[in-house]
Amino acid sequence: MPKPRPEADAADPATTHVFTISEVLRELHDDFPDLTASKLRFLEERDLVEPARTASGYRKYCAADVERLRFILALQRDRYMPLDVIKKTMDALDAGEQPEELPDAAPVGPREVTTEMAEQITGRIRPLTRKELRAQSGATRGMLDTLEKFRIIRADAKGNYSHHDLKAVKAVRVLARYGLEPKHLVNIRRSADNELDLIGRAMAPHAARKDAAARARVAESSKEMLQSLKDLRASMMDSAVESLDKD
Repeated sequence: MPKPRPEADAADPATTHVFTISEVLRELHDDFPDLTASKLRFLEERDLVEPARTASGYRKYCAADVERLRFILALQRDRYMPLDVIKKTMDALDAGEQPEELPDAAPVGPREVTTEMAEQITGRIRPLTRKELRAQSGATRGMLDTLEKFRIIRADAKGNYSHHDLKAVKAVRVLARYGLEPKHLVNIRRSADNELDLIGRAMAPHAARKDAAARARVAESSKEMLQSLKDLRASMMDSAVESLDKD
C-alpha cells in the first residue's frame, strides 16, 4: 500500500516543484552520470520510490523523491548494498527507526533524506594508492606483493586499490595471528571464483538482452545472488563453529 505523500508547503517552491523523469536525470547527473530512465523505473518496480502520476499516467517526482533517490543510489554505489537490503533500510527510515546497516551516529528521518545526510552516512569511497593501502592496513610491502601473487587483492589499471582490497588485507593480518599465511588462503580465492562462475552462469540467459532495463536487472540480481551466497556460507560456517562449543 503506498505511503502517504507529505503535503507540500505552498510557501516553499522546493516542496511544490515536481520533476519529470528527464528532469530527475538532469538533477542527479553530476553524482550519478550513468543513471537512466530504465533504472528509475526499475527502482519504482522494487517499491523504493513512489512518484505521483498525472491523469495521463506520467510520473511526477517531488523534491523528497529526488533526495530519496539520491540516498538510495549512494547506498548502492558507495556501500555496495543489494536492493533488498536497501529496501529494508528505507522501510526502517520511513518508520523512524535506526537501521542496523547504518552507523549508530547516522541521522534518521522520514521520507525526505537530504544530500548532506546521504554523504554523512555513506561517505565518498575513493581508490587507495599502494602507499595509502599499506598505511591504513599496516601491511608490509612483502605482504602486499604476496597477496597480489595469490590474487587476494588486485590493483586497477592505474595501480590503485579499492576499499574491498583494504578489507581483505586487514582480514589477512588478523588470520596471520593464528598462523595462516597468504598461501593458505588460495582456496578462498578459488571458492570466490567458483561463486562468481555460478552467478555468471545463472545470469547468462538474461545477460543476452542488451537493453538498459535488462542490464539493470542483471546487475541487481547478481548482487542479490552474491548476498545469498554470502549468507549461505556464513550460516554453514557459523553452525560448524558453534558446534565446537558443544563437543
